[in-house]
Amino acid sequence: MRTAMPPAPEALTVPEVMTALRLSRSKVYDLIRTRQLRSYTSGRARRVPVDAVRQYMYDRLEEAA
Repeated sequence: MRTAMPPAPEALTVPEVMTALRLSRSKVYDLIRTRQLRSYTSGRARRVPVDAVRQYMYDRLEEAA
């Protein structure tokens, strides 16, 4: 019997963003503070939409080109 894979998350925690981008916690919060990386709070937790991480990577690639 096959089990369904859980759906991909729509938003990531700061530690997940740190892992995905290979950046430190302070760098991720710096990107959030300078609005280079969009985020929102849910209760006391900071969340970063997956699309925001993709957009950040796309912007960095465009700068490097």
